[in-house]
Amino acid sequence: MTETAPIDTSQSNDDEIIICLPGERLCRVEDNIIVGEGTYEQGGYIYASKSGIVKIEESTETCQVVSVHKPGFHLTIPATGDVVTARVLVTTPKFVKCAIFCVRNVLLESSYRGLLRKEDVRETEKDRVDIYKSFKPGDVILARVINQMEQSFTLSTAEAELGVVIAYASDIRKNRIPMVPIGWAEMQCPKTTIKEPRKVAKVLPESSIKSNT
Repeated sequence: MTETAPIDTSQSNDDEIIICLPGERLCRVEDNIIVGEGTYEQGGYIYASKSGIVKIEESTETCQVVSVHKPGFHLTIPATGDVVTARVLVTTPKFVKCAIFCVRNVLLESSYRGLLRKEDVRETEKDRVDIYKSFKPGDVILARVINQMEQSFTLSTAEAELGVVIAYASDIRKNRIPMVPIGWAEMQCPKTTIKEPRKVAKVLPESSIKSNT
């Protein structure tokens, strides 16, 4: 199962889109929080049973229903040159394991495995790359597919436009507020002002990031 920080149901925002993967922990089961479509309960927590968008809806005045919905998924397979959106699952000194959940603008029915190697993190000073200062589990990144292996896809964030686009500070269990970029290698929590290193994506208009194919 994917272990990420629980969603704060007390501060849910209809404008905030939260995308989850199968097996991802969403929140703790409480007297006023119950499982809905696309979720299941285990060990006192509610987990997602499928990929989709998390919805927290009022069932009664005192009860909320947590569910996962699929907004028109398509069968899409990443191809070399595609820009994909992925969630970081595991970091090691030599590589990052990711779950690819979006190809171009298409949200996938199920995730694909992605592998980002240390030498493909950035274009320059590759020998000085520190994975732990570039990505953390839970980060959402933009990456380009550079090769398809038997069971996964090799990714690259070497371009300036690629890298971390959504990240939360290490104290996420207290604050679910996305950090904001303050440079190409650093992000900051707007509430606590905590700064953390990341390989930050220089986000450009969609038309500026095109497939190499």
